[in-house]
Amino acid sequence: MTSQNLENLKLQIVKSLYFLKPQSIAELASSIGKSVPNITKAVNNLLQEDLIIDSGLAPSTGGRRAAQFELNREVHPYLIAVAIDQYKTSITVFDVHNNQLVTPKEIENPLLDSDRAFKNVIDLIEETVNLFLGHSFLGIGITMPGFVEQKTGINNSYTSKNPLFKLKDHIQQHFNLPTYIENDSSAIAIAEKKFGKAIQSQNALIINLNWGVGLGMIVNNQLFRGHSGYAGEFSHIPLSNNNKLCSCGKKGCIEVDASLLSAIEFVNEKIKSGEESVLKTLSTSATDSESLITAVQNGDQLAISAVQNIAYMLGKGISTLIHIMNPEKIIISGRGADFGNILLLSIQSSVQEFSIPRLSKNTTIELSTLEHIQLLGSACVLVEQAKWKTKQLQSTEALT
Repeated sequence: MTSQNLENLKLQIVKSLYFLKPQSIAELASSIGKSVPNITKAVNNLLQEDLIIDSGLAPSTGGRRAAQFELNREVHPYLIAVAIDQYKTSITVFDVHNNQLVTPKEIENPLLDSDRAFKNVIDLIEETVNLFLGHSFLGIGITMPGFVEQKTGINNSYTSKNPLFKLKDHIQQHFNLPTYIENDSSAIAIAEKKFGKAIQSQNALIINLNWGVGLGMIVNNQLFRGHSGYAGEFSHIPLSNNNKLCSCGKKGCIEVDASLLSAIEFVNEKIKSGEESVLKTLSTSATDSESLITAVQNGDQLAISAVQNIAYMLGKGISTLIHIMNPEKIIISGRGADFGNILLLSIQSSVQEFSIPRLSKNTTIELSTLEHIQLLGSACVLVEQAKWKTKQLQSTEALT
């Protein structure tokens, strides 16, 4: 094995141990698809460099218990994760065991004001980096809505003169750190596949219920991007009878009836017409999902009705997905997953109404249990796409 091949194999092992920890040599050989002798050589090399450590023996399977290995969190660089949605931006820093090293910070940051949004993202990253002066960073992982080209880092939802069009390049140049970007729903699907309820599923659909309704598709254990890389625009399936104009400029999109924005709009309309609700005394602005979630959890009838309304349309859309994709599992993720069983049961009821039983009975629908999943997805994007060499793991520091 050449020195370059050894370095490449070591990097594969590092990434594999990030996503599947801990593992034995035999398990690494199986997950990476390399021979045991080559894996053994690379593991010994990584042990000598202190990049991995022995984490004890694997559970007994009847024979000799194998040694397991995991990443040495003390020497690996940190991961900066940035999650951007239409109205809010959040950030945290992870170690290579996905421990949050700082409580996630979220700010109001509407993308409609792109210049201000861009500045806010820069300021938020600078503020966070300054908390870790002297520490090294693997890079910055960013996730955001839009037609994001994963390879080029361009977000085609914006014009070329908009700072969000080449957000990846701007961030990378400003901080002198490797920066990677991905569509928010795709990243959430990656996180769910690597660490959540889709781990054991070869074919799963992950719905990002947020201000819109995104979708990430896992097909044959891989993220399915489609021919042009934009697969998963669930928001814009034309199933709504509502005459409202969607954010995409068209009418009939499922988003106008099935998003958090539509639920909040429903609540505000009913309150204006005289309905009683605890939400009368709470903020019900267009971006206050937290108040709505709290009201649902406390049994507020109007809030529950709003959730049932969006769940009905979601179930209609999910039925369409089941008929087309025949997935093993559908996972409801994003901010909306916090609505809990009221959302889930209403979706399941709607699916029963609109789907063919022979198909839908073999698809399970579940709620994600991963916290801050978009931030976790940002970290996954960083680790997956980073092109560092193992010898350089501790050498990159941010310049602010």
